[in-house]
Amino acid sequence: MLEGVIEGKKQEEVSTKIDNKSNDDESSQGQQQPAETVVAVAAAAPTSASQSDSGRPSVDNGEGTKACQFQLSQFELVRILSNNSTHKSVALLGHFGDLSREQQAIVTLEKTAFTEGQLQTTTTTGESERNSFFTSKSQLRTEFINDVYGNFQCLTDPEINQLKVTIIYPASEKHIVKFAAQQKFLLEETAADYQTVTLPHLEQEQLSLEWLYNVLEHRKEQDRIVFEDPADDGTGFILLPDLKWDGKTLEQLYLLALVHPRGIKSLRDLTAAHLPLLRNVRDRGTEAIRERYGIGADRLRVYLHYQPTFYHFHVHFTFLQHDPPGIQCEKSHLLGTVISNLELLPDYYQRATLSCVLKETDKLYGKLKAAKEKESAEEPESKRVKLE
Repeated sequence: MLEGVIEGKKQEEVSTKIDNKSNDDESSQGQQQPAETVVAVAAAAPTSASQSDSGRPSVDNGEGTKACQFQLSQFELVRILSNNSTHKSVALLGHFGDLSREQQAIVTLEKTAFTEGQLQTTTTTGESERNSFFTSKSQLRTEFINDVYGNFQCLTDPEINQLKVTIIYPASEKHIVKFAAQQKFLLEETAADYQTVTLPHLEQEQLSLEWLYNVLEHRKEQDRIVFEDPADDGTGFILLPDLKWDGKTLEQLYLLALVHPRGIKSLRDLTAAHLPLLRNVRDRGTEAIRERYGIGADRLRVYLHYQPTFYHFHVHFTFLQHDPPGIQCEKSHLLGTVISNLELLPDYYQRATLSCVLKETDKLYGKLKAAKEKESAEEPESKRVKLE
């Protein structure tokens, strides 16, 4: 049975996080600019705060750093960027009227999952105990009743009906493009495509990984580290929660392993020489999760993305019953399968053709598409399939 309390760590219902990195694993080439602020909160209406010199609302948390907070009642909607019915989330573009009408903000709202701990919590009323998920504030509105079957709308206690809110402010055009609903395309990237198109693109477009090096060098987010193997033989890594996980709802467990070695950009760089690193991440990562959260290796999904969101090698650990974005077969590669492929063929990923899903506005999509169209046009007529 999962429990909703993480051992050894007390976390507040409302958590605010300022980061220089993206928390989307779907497409963009990585990280947001250092001047931009991401705030993730668990409640729907943060408290007010004074405004800093930079134009952002801020309060001093007593530790010499500023924690940004916003009034959602001041958010003025310009348009809906995307609405995902599967993940019960929506991304909104607008601005905070009390801050600036020139600077844009992106606010994402996501309905939180039910937890076993929440459902099983009881309260004592007189001499009896009852489930506290349904209280006197819970109201049913009937849609229809047919024999033993009934459909209703339920208004629950606001305390147990929170939203996970992420705010990006000020939001750049890159953020707007990233969060906007777009057409996606599946491309087959050959080994030659990677060398002639993808790799030069990464060298030109790759943004700073300073936020990640801050984590690896313990300059930031030390309190979020779940496990670290400090080995200096090329197999060390840090395990910490992904920004999409609140760190409390175990049914949505999602952690990232960031490897210590630098220079491994993605799946394409892996060879048999990296097998000790991959096995160590798999074995010690799953063991750390078992010890900390009580979830065994056979209940975890351990995988890599291609193309990844950022180009420093990292591994995803998610609860098998949770379906986060990016687990589809065209994007994710199970770590166990990657290890097996490298055991069979040491340079497998330097030879393989790999699928990748890219958005319509992604520059890499445009470059790969143009390269394939040029290749098709230059292909000798004798090799083309003739249709009668």
